[in-house]
Amino acid sequence: MERADPPRLHGPFRSWTRKVAHKTVTRLLSEEQLADYQPFFDNHRRLKALVREIEELSLAMVETDPRWPHP
Repeated sequence: MERADPPRLHGPFRSWTRKVAHKTVTRLLSEEQLADYQPFFDNHRRLKALVREIEELSLAMVETDPRWPHP
């Protein structure tokens, strides 16, 4: 039997992974569940990106404020 190069996995795998008490928990989702939950997953991804952007902006603002002592 020939093997694919690169190897093809048996997917698609529809899963939701998160941390609970410092452990990774994965749930396999049905196609219906994925369709139902996808808007929430997309919103979560967008929210995390916005928080990162706010953190970067606030850090840049603090680092360029001339009232802070700079080494």
